[in-house]
Amino acid sequence: MKQKIINAYEALAEAYNAKIDTKPHNAFYDRPNTLGLLPEDLKNKKVLDAACGPGKYAEILIEKGVDVIGFDISNKMVELAQKRNQGKGEFFVHDLAEPLENFEDETFDIVICALALDYIEDWNNTISEFNRVLKKDGILVISCQHPFFEYTFFEVSNYFTTEAVKCIWKGFGSPIEINSYKRSLQSCLMPIIENGFRLDKILEPKPTAEFEKYDARHFKELNEFPSFMCLRAIKM
Repeated sequence: MKQKIINAYEALAEAYNAKIDTKPHNAFYDRPNTLGLLPEDLKNKKVLDAACGPGKYAEILIEKGVDVIGFDISNKMVELAQKRNQGKGEFFVHDLAEPLENFEDETFDIVICALALDYIEDWNNTISEFNRVLKKDGILVISCQHPFFEYTFFEVSNYFTTEAVKCIWKGFGSPIEINSYKRSLQSCLMPIIENGFRLDKILEPKPTAEFEKYDARHFKELNEFPSFMCLRAIKM
């Protein structure tokens, strides 16, 4: 499963990076809503960009005066993040499911993990590590697939199980099979609550107005039913 995920992102990395600035679900749905959960004053904050992809989140945060360290499981994504940020920030290859052994306790003010936790089966160890590396009262911001969307989209028989699912992405050149895990709402929230965080905000996002210019059909759909979910939690 893990190798399938790596292979897919290695294959689509260049096309993904080329479209990341304006691809509607990223640029006008995920990013504005996820970034909206961060504090207004970010200057001099230290942020871990967990599963950073091609470094777009990092680019935005660095422009705001943030000290960003990012990692991704894909070598190509890390290379693209380094290239995009032109020597600013720090990026390295790492598996989101593995311990963050590079970092001491209470290293970061904020951890942001956008659209990546769907690729690991058990969130507990990862959320526990996020807690460890965050300072007291540090902020964790996550975006992920909405469990209700997953249940309907993948047409699974049991809402409550966490199980492997797959679909075909056609927006990045050749069709690419994407493997991930669907889970219940409880399985999204309880690893956060049980690993030292106070759940502070749950956002079922809506697209920005600009989304409609690029994709009117999905703009209408996302204003009626969410595809993603954004969460903010505070380290207790």
